[in-house]
Amino acid sequence: MSQLPTSVVGDAYTSTRHWELLETLVDLDDRMPGHEGERLGAELVRDAFANAGLRDVGIDEFEIPGWWRESSSLAVDHDRRHVFDGDYQLIALPGSPSGTVEAELVDVGPGRPGDFEDADLAGKIAVASSATPETHDRWIHRAEKYHFAANQGAAGFVFRNHVEGCLPPTGTTGRKRGPGPIPAVGVSKEVGDRLVRYSSDRSPDATLEVEARNEPATSHNVEGAIGPDTEREVLMTAHVDAHDVGEGANDNGVGTVLVAEVARLLAEIDDDLDTAVRFVVFGSEEVGLYGSSHWVDTHPNEAVKAVVNLDSVGYSRTLKVYTHRFDAIGAAFEETAEELAVPVEVLETIKPHSDHWPFVQEGIPGVEGQAVKDESGRGWGHTHADTLDKLDVRDLRDLAVVLASAVLKLADADRRIEHQPREEVRRASVEDGHEEWMRNMDAWPFEDLE
Repeated sequence: MSQLPTSVVGDAYTSTRHWELLETLVDLDDRMPGHEGERLGAELVRDAFANAGLRDVGIDEFEIPGWWRESSSLAVDHDRRHVFDGDYQLIALPGSPSGTVEAELVDVGPGRPGDFEDADLAGKIAVASSATPETHDRWIHRAEKYHFAANQGAAGFVFRNHVEGCLPPTGTTGRKRGPGPIPAVGVSKEVGDRLVRYSSDRSPDATLEVEARNEPATSHNVEGAIGPDTEREVLMTAHVDAHDVGEGANDNGVGTVLVAEVARLLAEIDDDLDTAVRFVVFGSEEVGLYGSSHWVDTHPNEAVKAVVNLDSVGYSRTLKVYTHRFDAIGAAFEETAEELAVPVEVLETIKPHSDHWPFVQEGIPGVEGQAVKDESGRGWGHTHADTLDKLDVRDLRDLAVVLASAVLKLADADRRIEHQPREEVRRASVEDGHEEWMRNMDAWPFEDLE
């Protein structure tokens, strides 16, 4: 059986269960990794899995380096002293250490590797845009820019949003073992434009202050399964955590509730499945992929047939899938698009920024599903504006049908999906330009192959 029954499709197109769960998740307000809201979110997903009739439902706890936001400010000397300390102007980046830096501001533009190398950053505060130029060969992650700045001797880092609306961006500094090396904040486009203007003819003096609490915390994964008890399983995953600003509606409330909805829909045809399908919602994606890394470290890799990971799927009803060169998974999505007569973008690109990556770097077949969007970058993601009002239940219904159909195909016993040697994943990562920045962050996972 590889085609979704029309009765299940009809259920999906009248369902509001995912939307109701999403409303409850966003009303938790703060699902920051290790915070109380993240635990409550995991419990809500556990209950949704149990109510859908999944087996082996449970929550797994693990320790992470926790982070709590306190106060932060940036004061800049131009014609006079300008102080930015409102949360519509500036917020600390998770993983930032506490500290006060008195130094010159240096604008490094979009923050390409060469921009940092060409600037004199020793002992100074680097200011980098969240935008990536269209002419650059790939998107540049915020944590890359932070570590490029630190590795060039910067004493502080300012990440300026390119999206208007008084929306300072948040997001981890990308350090896996506790706080990063230098204090870091995100500022709104409006503040960022002023900083660029102030820096146009000279490097102004500034004082960057960050107060944050870094201490151990507990995070949670939640999972459940359907289908026969087979040696290999298809995994459908997302992350329940979000940042402590906004509501985490799109990133990643939508991904979480779609995992729960696809689980519910496929549970209706549990007896017809050839292969077990395990639904896993991870904690602590936003601060270092801790939940997915913990899962990979505590389970046999050979037991996973394929992984479909969802992250930020709420921009539209058109799915975009990054296959990481696992063409057999991409083919399942292409067949689904043809059968349902809907568009699905299938890209072979390596994209090491979400919970599929701990699987893919080990050669486990994995894809990331997002939604097609008009603008570049995150848009209103990772800001106060990631809220429920920007989403549409009709998009969730369309996406649930596409995803359930594709996962059903992947669970077909006749569909072969082979693991890759880690050397092949390493080669593809180099080809797609990820080696330099991952080494800069001490996150290159293929050292043992060299």
